[in-house]
This record gives sequence, C-alpha cells and structure tokens, in this order.
Amino acid sequence: MLTYILVALAIAAVAFIIVVAMQPSTFRVSRSATIDAPASAIFPHINNLHSMQVWSPWEKMDPNMERTYEGPPAGPGATYRWSGNNKIGEGSMILTNSRPNELVEFQLNFIKPFQCTNEVEYTLVPQAGNTVVTWSMTGHNKFINKAVCLFMNMDKMCGGQFEEGLASLKAIAEGTAPQAPREDATVLPLSEPAV
Repeated sequence: MLTYILVALAIAAVAFIIVVAMQPSTFRVSRSATIDAPASAIFPHINNLHSMQVWSPWEKMDPNMERTYEGPPAGPGATYRWSGNNKIGEGSMILTNSRPNELVEFQLNFIKPFQCTNEVEYTLVPQAGNTVVTWSMTGHNKFINKAVCLFMNMDKMCGGQFEEGLASLKAIAEGTAPQAPREDATVLPLSEPAV
C-alpha cells in the first residue's frame, strides 16, 4: 500500500512540474484611464518620483515604510528605494527613460518578498481633448513565479492596484484631489548609497 502511495505522489509531483513548466515565461499587466486634462498636466506626476507618493496605491498599504531617493527628483536616473511591511516588501524603482508628455519607463526591482525585475511603462496619448494614460508592467516568470501564478492571478492582483492608482492620478490631474507630496523621505545624491 505504501508503494502505491509513493508512486502516486511521484506521479503527482511530475505532473505538477510539467504543468508549471508549461506556463507562460513572460507576463504583462496593463490598464488605461481617460483623463480630462492635457498630457502636460499629467506627465509631471509620473515623471517625478516625489509626486508619485500622492497617487501610488502602494503608499497607502504602509504609511510607515522607509523611503529614500537618489539622483534627480525627476527624469532618467531618478531612483526610489522603499522598505516596508509584508504587503509592499522591499525594492527599488529606477526611472530609465522619459519623453515629455508622452512616455515614462521604470525598472522595478523587488528584493522582498521575492526577487524579480520588471519593466514598467506609462504612455500618454491625446484623444478627443483628453489624455489616455496606460500603465503597464512586463516581466519574466521563473519556475517559482509560474507556480505562484497557478494560484494567484497576476492580472487581477496588480490590475486592481493599477486601476486604483490611475483613478487617483485622474483626480489629481483633473483638480479634484490634493497634490502636495509627503515630506517624510530622505533624498540622497546619486553617488551616495541609500541607507
């Protein structure tokens, strides 16, 4: 009887490994919002890491998280590091590319709860007097990420947060929400390591 149980467990383990291995090796999460404001009124809130504190959905998950900034406050080279509770973990965000009123790109590095690097992109497209802002994230799935995705839907999990963030950005750009960034972060020059 024990032999049958061990054989069944081995078959189940092999089947699980095969199913996980067949999962997509890349992922993409994307959400868009139409904002009743010109791109020039929206772009600074995305291109400036300090301004992102006001509308980022992750800021609400841990108001006591530690933040440090390096380099310029906006544009390529601007870097934001965070360390917080188990909901937001630890990582960094580096602004890698921006085109005024059109595009902002980041490299998003997670250290905790797991290590991974994703690419984040914001595009701003004028449309009928408004601006369509699209927030997307792409990345590679290693074996463990593929296994996790069998039980957690990345699109639903991150997509809901993207929607929340875009709604906050919309309220700010349309003038219905406060815009002052918080002052509880350390700003470091790019040449100095974050504490």
